[in-house]
Amino acid sequence: MTPSTDNKNMLLAIVLSAIVFLGWQYFYAGPQMEMQRKAQLALQAEAATKTQPSGQMAGGQTVQASSQASLIPSVLAPSAVVDRKTALALSSRIKIETPSLNGSVSLKGGIIDDLTLVNYRETVDPKSNNIALLDPEGSADPYFAYFGWLPANGSGVLAPELRSEWKAEGDKLTPSQPLTLTYDNGKGLKFKRVISVDSEFLFKIDDSVENTTAAPVTLAPYGSISRIGTPVTAGFAVLFEGIVGVVGDAGLQEVAYKDAEKAKVKNFEKSYGGWLGFTDKYWATTLIPDQTKPFNGIIAVDGGNRPTYRTVAMFEASTIASNDTLTHSVKLFAGAKEVKTINAYGEREKIKQFDLMVDWGWFYFITKPLFQVMTYIYHLVGNFGITILIITVLVKLLFFPLANKSYESMARMKAIQPRVKELQERTKDDKLAQQQAMMKLYKDEKINPVSGCVPVLLQIPVFFALYKVLFITIEMRHAPFFGWIKDLAAPDPSNIFTLFGLIPYDVTHIPVLGQYFHLGIWPVIMGITMWVQMKMNPEPTDPVQKSVFGWMPIIFTFMMGAFPAGLIIYWAWNNLLSVAQQYLIMKKNGVKVELWDNMRGMFKKKVSA
Repeated sequence: MTPSTDNKNMLLAIVLSAIVFLGWQYFYAGPQMEMQRKAQLALQAEAATKTQPSGQMAGGQTVQASSQASLIPSVLAPSAVVDRKTALALSSRIKIETPSLNGSVSLKGGIIDDLTLVNYRETVDPKSNNIALLDPEGSADPYFAYFGWLPANGSGVLAPELRSEWKAEGDKLTPSQPLTLTYDNGKGLKFKRVISVDSEFLFKIDDSVENTTAAPVTLAPYGSISRIGTPVTAGFAVLFEGIVGVVGDAGLQEVAYKDAEKAKVKNFEKSYGGWLGFTDKYWATTLIPDQTKPFNGIIAVDGGNRPTYRTVAMFEASTIASNDTLTHSVKLFAGAKEVKTINAYGEREKIKQFDLMVDWGWFYFITKPLFQVMTYIYHLVGNFGITILIITVLVKLLFFPLANKSYESMARMKAIQPRVKELQERTKDDKLAQQQAMMKLYKDEKINPVSGCVPVLLQIPVFFALYKVLFITIEMRHAPFFGWIKDLAAPDPSNIFTLFGLIPYDVTHIPVLGQYFHLGIWPVIMGITMWVQMKMNPEPTDPVQKSVFGWMPIIFTFMMGAFPAGLIIYWAWNNLLSVAQQYLIMKKNGVKVELWDNMRGMFKKKVSA
């Protein structure tokens, strides 16, 4: 006797989902996480033991293309790597103080190389360090923005370099107090830089040159962001981290660090509108040129013991007449990828596709609206965990007519099972006749034989969209629920394998498979709800299918143990709602609910055993 069609369909949906998740976790996410962990250790060891030869330029010398990036002055590689505090003390500085940022501007080169985020910390512990976004040269991970002027080839004009000492007018940079820097080249050119900042994450740099010589001078302004050393990324396909930007008609550019190393340099000439820089999971630093003027967007990688990645916005050269002044402006975003803030900047500054800084993915038409709805509900209830529960109910209501019809079809299918079994016995020697007779029976009874998998399939796009939102949006970072869940974007911190912290050994450090040994309370709850949902239906008579159904909740429990807690809570709550919905519909249609008999049968077998 073959199992019922609805069990086959549900099995197919579950098995396909399991294959996708297990394959992704085992063959991609697991090895990637281990590779990134090893890469981080290697970089730390390299930073502590290796240096570039004294006097070697950290940028520009190994670029083989005829790019203007090779002409832009670069920071000399440090003779030794020191801690961040020591590195900051190597140059005179002017403080940056805003409600969102703390840091300083280095007077050596007029570089913005010291930024920490006031409202974001490394962990959920309120005493942990603030996130350091930009770091100076000489530190373990130099990351900075600088601006300047490029003289015409062979002109002999002396423009400020990254070792040039600027003079400051003022003692700090605040939203109400711009910082003015000046530099005199001693050859008749006076450079002035006015840096202003708002209360969030946007800087404006106004550079001007006064030509007091008797001859005209040609200069091209530029802005650049550099990162020395390959940053450690999360390594998940669901999230992009690397060099990112929108460059004129070329559109969105996402260049992974390893791809940038292969290409060495990419040049997008005469682009209008856009932005270009670096993105991490929650933070970004990008150059924003004047959206109405042409610029060359350049991505360059320079060699050495540690690669230097640079994004450059190079602007058209202009001739400054004798006793004339030229002024140029560029903006710099450096901060958290807050959706509301980024959208506001994009609209106010008319920045081309600035919203793409947040990686909404291919299914942005689902993820973006889902995030907007979640944000709205959050402002009403004040807890993202409660928001997830409400979202789950709303999704259930949205798909209720379709899901209701599917469950009713499943209920009718269960009601005719005696007739199906009789038909199968009568035609067991003629499979073609059996299939034809069953299809006629389904048609007469107005039953859709594939309806059983619809409720499961409906969860998949919402599941992935919620996973994306939880994983990429900073608004979900460190968002608490209740009890031990302090961060919905992180896995459940409890672990039954360590007796919830009583055993000091961290089993998650086991290479590749370690992620499956992180099993918290919420994943166990989710596994139980999945088991209950499966017990709502008659057990398959086929022993193979019965075994698969028996193991499936356990497999999913371990497989999803390392997923964000918010996603696990969603899945568990969704299972409970599905069980309640299916129970009521089966009762309404006079179909026996198998849950209690299945549970009693299971316990009787254990007792008799």
